[in-house]
Amino acid sequence: ISLVAIASLLGGIPVAAQQKCTPEQLGVARTVEIDTTGGPGFGFEQYKAHDFLSLKDVVLTFDDGPQKIHTEAVLAALAAQCTKATFFSIGKMALGYPEILREIAKQGHTIGTHTWSHADLRKKKTGAEATEEIEKGISAVGRAVGAPVAPFFRFPFLADSKETLAYLGSRNIAVFSQDVDSFDFKFGNKPEQLVQSVMGKLDKKGKGIILMHDIQPGTAKALPMLLAELKAKGYRVVHMKAKGELKSLAQF
Repeated sequence: ISLVAIASLLGGIPVAAQQKCTPEQLGVARTVEIDTTGGPGFGFEQYKAHDFLSLKDVVLTFDDGPQKIHTEAVLAALAAQCTKATFFSIGKMALGYPEILREIAKQGHTIGTHTWSHADLRKKKTGAEATEEIEKGISAVGRAVGAPVAPFFRFPFLADSKETLAYLGSRNIAVFSQDVDSFDFKFGNKPEQLVQSVMGKLDKKGKGIILMHDIQPGTAKALPMLLAELKAKGYRVVHMKAKGELKSLAQF
């Protein structure tokens, strides 16, 4: 069974076919279309079966939003560099700021989900409780956007389990871990140190899915510097899209 669409295997869709960026901007090197059939996992921190990145490729991802000031600053930084990211949104946050989530979609970013309330699904007593967290998150994010979202999911705390992975697979939802964890919540108001830390990890690995949080003020401040540094060091942004859409279940 094909887990990654042909577009990714052949290098993706050239950015020129999507939008015009200037040579001075970071831009998007290519767009990869992910076939989520069976719930494949990506991100070598946990899932080592599939990889669509070449050396110097990065994927920008943001968890836990949206939030009024910080997500807007993240969007502004991405727009300034003509580049794209994937946002793993929390259901509660999505319903609180639907206009921001709609703006994320309008600007061409990909929206996945991150549960209803950022719950640790390993600590749920029953499978039904974990399923409810997943599905309520999907429904809330979809409702906020006003359209089906991508079948992309990231576990809060990256805390997966055999049971939850099986459930996501049954829903044909791809799971994303990470290759470079920014730990941006640890840096507070020290954006230069955050950029130095992320680039140091990335330079060692050479490529990867970068995990950040659009609710962190330090991340919002650091992102313009980080994107400039990625450009300066010859890294290329790969934008992820899904081959299909994720529809919410009626009972949720």
